[in-house]
Amino acid sequence: MSTPRRRQAGEGGISEYATKAGTRYLIKYGYSRPDGSKAVVLKRGYLTRRAAAAGLREQLSNVDRGTHVAPSNITVREHMTIWLDGLRKEPSTVASYQKNVRLHVEPHIGSLRLSALTGTMLTKLYHQLEQTGRVDGNGGLSARTVRYIHTIIHAGLGAAVRDGLLASNPADKADPPSVKAAASPEMRFWTADELRAFLDQRYQADDDLAIAWSLLAATGLRRGEALALRWADVDFDSSRISVRRSATIIKHKGERGEILIGPPKSGRPRTVDLDPGTLATLKAYKAEQGTLALMLARDGAYVLADIEGKLRHPERISKRFVAAVIAARKSLGEDQLPTIRLHDLRHTHATLLLAAGVPVKVVSERLGHASAMITLGVYAHVMPGMQAEAAATFGALLSGEA
Repeated sequence: MSTPRRRQAGEGGISEYATKAGTRYLIKYGYSRPDGSKAVVLKRGYLTRRAAAAGLREQLSNVDRGTHVAPSNITVREHMTIWLDGLRKEPSTVASYQKNVRLHVEPHIGSLRLSALTGTMLTKLYHQLEQTGRVDGNGGLSARTVRYIHTIIHAGLGAAVRDGLLASNPADKADPPSVKAAASPEMRFWTADELRAFLDQRYQADDDLAIAWSLLAATGLRRGEALALRWADVDFDSSRISVRRSATIIKHKGERGEILIGPPKSGRPRTVDLDPGTLATLKAYKAEQGTLALMLARDGAYVLADIEGKLRHPERISKRFVAAVIAARKSLGEDQLPTIRLHDLRHTHATLLLAAGVPVKVVSERLGHASAMITLGVYAHVMPGMQAEAAATFGALLSGEA
């Protein structure tokens, strides 16, 4: 029986030790600190000698390549807090990241040492969140939400790698919900007849927000963009509006949501032309607002302001739309009007235009998408019918029947 070769200086070592759960193994190796002094690391918990040997080889390789990360007691919570405090993103995005880390990351892995985090641990967290992740205790989070949480974690751990706290990103080895499973909720939209019926019913019912539903449907504006629109942004002579800003909700722990006015989602202003009917409706509405209070019709006033001239709360507008759809369905008949969300008025605008043959680039510009490719990706469901029409048109041209 041969005697195991004695490790030379710098090769590290492996030792076994007893625990209540059985034999475990630790590795020992040395490295040089940035100041040139020597340090020794003991890393415990390996289940087998083979696993310990693999771990030792990896650490020694990192030392040789200069990618070794010195042991640190910083926790996941401590690192994520520092990272989020210095994050250069829109306030609404930072607030969203902070909320998700506070609710869904810290309670589960916040106390773990950052260096102890593994891809397997993160995969387990994602499964747990999908099963029981809701804060109210009523089930799990959607695959879309869990993938969003993974995106946040991945970015935070990426910062730890850049800061030299981790040698590699554990989130790269995790298994989050797939892109397909995390797809956006099913897009819904109304036909032109359904939209017309809804708007007619709301005006007949004296809905004070009927103007909002008309504006959103006729322009494809996002909710925040419509709420932040001022009368100075409406050019009645040129029949167009300038989309320069958007209203966003910022929520912090223990505080009421704060509404901030910032640039549109794309970061760039845009102009959207108005049809004659919408332009006339806006003119009449402005005159009506002026009779209620002169301040409501001034250039600096919000087009969709409340009776006091204040900016309306985005979430309340969405709730009002839900109530408006319920009322319209009750009046028109539930089989005559499908249920849609407020954001689906934007989808309705785009879908009707694309189905009518309006070029994708034009629709993309109206929506404020960064490129026409984004519009194509979002509204691919409209394309099959348009493709068939294009094929028929070409056939007619080729046969001379056009």
